Amino acid sequence: MWKKGVINRMRKGKWNGSYYKKNFILILFIASIPGLITGLLIYWFAVAAVEDELRSLHVEQINQRAKNLDEQFKYIEYSITRWAMEPRFSESLRNMDFVKEFSETYDISKTLLRLQGTHPLIKEVELYIDREKSILFNSEYNVLSNKEISEYRKILDGKNLKWDLTGDNQTTLSLVQTLPAGSKNSFGSIIVKLNKEKALDLLNTLIPYGEGASFLLNQEKQLILSSTSKDDKNFESALLNEVEKNKNLKSSFQFKYDQTIYSVSVGNLTRVDSPWMYVSAAPMSTITAPLVIVSRTILIISAIALLLAFIMSWLASRKIYSPISKLITKLSGENAQHTFVKYKPLGKDEFVFIEEQWEELSKHSQSLQTRISEQIMEINKSFIFQLVQGYFSHYKEADLKKRMIHYGWKVEGQSFLAIDVQLSGLFTNEDQFSTKDESLVTFLASNIMDELAKEMFEEYHVIMIADLSAGLLISYPSEQTIKEEVVIFANKVTDAINQIIKMRVTVTISEPTNQIKKIHTLFEHMEKWKRLRIFENKNQIIDLEKLESICDIETFIYPFALEKEIIQAIRMGQKHDIRSLINQFIEELSKNGSTEINIQQGVRQLYSSIQHEILHSGIHPHELFNGKDMYEELSQIYSMEKIVDWFLYQVIQPFSDRLEGRMNMELKRIIENVIIIIQENYMKDISLDSCAEEVGTSPYSLSKAFKQIVGINFIDYLTQLRIEKAKDLLIHSNMKINEIAESVGYRHSYFNRIFKKQIGIPPSQYRKINQENEYIPIERDGV
Repeated sequence: MWKKGVINRMRKGKWNGSYYKKNFILILFIASIPGLITGLLIYWFAVAAVEDELRSLHVEQINQRAKNLDEQFKYIEYSITRWAMEPRFSESLRNMDFVKEFSETYDISKTLLRLQGTHPLIKEVELYIDREKSILFNSEYNVLSNKEISEYRKILDGKNLKWDLTGDNQTTLSLVQTLPAGSKNSFGSIIVKLNKEKALDLLNTLIPYGEGASFLLNQEKQLILSSTSKDDKNFESALLNEVEKNKNLKSSFQFKYDQTIYSVSVGNLTRVDSPWMYVSAAPMSTITAPLVIVSRTILIISAIALLLAFIMSWLASRKIYSPISKLITKLSGENAQHTFVKYKPLGKDEFVFIEEQWEELSKHSQSLQTRISEQIMEINKSFIFQLVQGYFSHYKEADLKKRMIHYGWKVEGQSFLAIDVQLSGLFTNEDQFSTKDESLVTFLASNIMDELAKEMFEEYHVIMIADLSAGLLISYPSEQTIKEEVVIFANKVTDAINQIIKMRVTVTISEPTNQIKKIHTLFEHMEKWKRLRIFENKNQIIDLEKLESICDIETFIYPFALEKEIIQAIRMGQKHDIRSLINQFIEELSKNGSTEINIQQGVRQLYSSIQHEILHSGIHPHELFNGKDMYEELSQIYSMEKIVDWFLYQVIQPFSDRLEGRMNMELKRIIENVIIIIQENYMKDISLDSCAEEVGTSPYSLSKAFKQIVGINFIDYLTQLRIEKAKDLLIHSNMKINEIAESVGYRHSYFNRIFKKQIGIPPSQYRKINQENEYIPIERDGV
């Protein structure tokens, strides 16, 4: 009964199978612990980061509101200065009889009332006239008493424009502007008195949470305005003392008072007479109040998540264990209960039994599979070799498909591609292999191909061919394109054979086919075309798909434009540009004709042009190069980098050194400036005379020097530049021909004549020919 109960509890997911216990604990850990840890980390780190961000935002908010406060005061300063410049407040007021001039007196009172309403902070605007019987204008006209006169005369002392505390007990903040503005001999002043309640409302914006304190102090640290939510007189003095201590440290700091931490922001407001200081203090608790709710929410959610994780883990572990119980029953058959009880006392879990049963079955299966695979592999090798040699050319396609399926190949919806690897020319390997070891070298290359093909292709077969050659047949789905992988494979094979066997490699890639009967044709084509090598001493990749399109291009395109730029750079001595230009020249040759003979013809033509330039300069090449046969020397160079270095150091450098000794550097600088002027202003009405005047020389001297250094005269150079710009716009833009003519500096009718004279055809015909026949040369793959 006990054993039966154990089995029943095991099948119901109870706590008896050791795997079940481990599974439950693991799921519980995965489901709950990371979430709990994440919640704690969010609480400790994210909340702290948000708190710092809130503090930073608070400081930024105070700074912005302080700027607004500053703008309000600046507006009042600007307004009173503007008012003082009005004709109504001129010198005429000094001696005016305000009783007789009653209408003027009335207008002044109306003007002051109007000015009073220009800003909400302004409570009252007064006009004080200082004389024997001093007069004060506000809403009415008043003659002042002696006591009042002394108070207003104190205000006149000092600066022309200043802020001051006026009124009873000096509690009203006022802005005083003496009249006339900017004069030392003032006869009165305009006094703007601020509305204290509204000024305090504006100051309260520096404590946005409604708790804390804010102050304005002048340069003498005199309190101008203050607002605080605390009924504690000591708080104000303690805060100002703390500000004084930190005035040279930073603009914001924390201040603790009466067990409360305040965030204090301090800054300056630039006034016309002297700077003011603002101070804002807000309790940290009001700034970070939202975080309290967030942190509590995070903890509650984490606790709920932990409880849900426990419940879900228990349910998931029961669900996971159900198929394991069924599997044990299947493997053990009728003795399932006995088997489970037998293994439990040994400390083994359910998977020990499953593993042992599976290993026993696997041994038998592997033994049979090995025997079958060995036999099929040998038959498959023989079949593929005969297929490649063309022995099955008389077979029907359907019969070949059946045989390939029988040998384990996928044929439906599959395409086939072949690769030939030909080894040639030992580098430094004469002591390791001899001519009698060709089969050994081929075998080694085949093994290299097999190891690399395992990593890249799902279905393939390596074929050993005589004459240091090995082949690879690849099968792949027809809807896929594997050309990129094949090229990568070819490069890897090349590198491996170079390093291990020390031989050169020519890799030929066939065109794909989806017919099994044409597989032997792929190998025949590769055998024919793999002898088409670009450089004898280089590794190569020949792609037969691209070979046909390349062979169709019979025209050799020589980069004449780059040749002109190289010759021009040599003339101007622009050594830093020559290497880049020659590199571009070689790249253009490689694009348009990548065979060795084409590149050699191109670089020989470039040398011939440079030699012509040398002769044109009055220097004989035989003397310059010490009698060396430069054509023969150039023909022996196969490396692109060495060709560039040869041009730079064997041809151009000696010529430049000889030429620089003869050339007037100042003249060269002038011509460079003229060329810059031409290139920047070719579209304008530019002439030899205007350029000569701009560089400070005569037209005759400039014309002679330009011809000597550039090689052509001024007008020909300008014409060539304009025509080249026009050609580019004709091909690569949709501009009208008359617009192109104007953009390069010609009238439409003259542009047609000069273009046809230079190019041989009208602009419209040139655009049509070049836009229709423009093509991109196809590069040939190779290493």
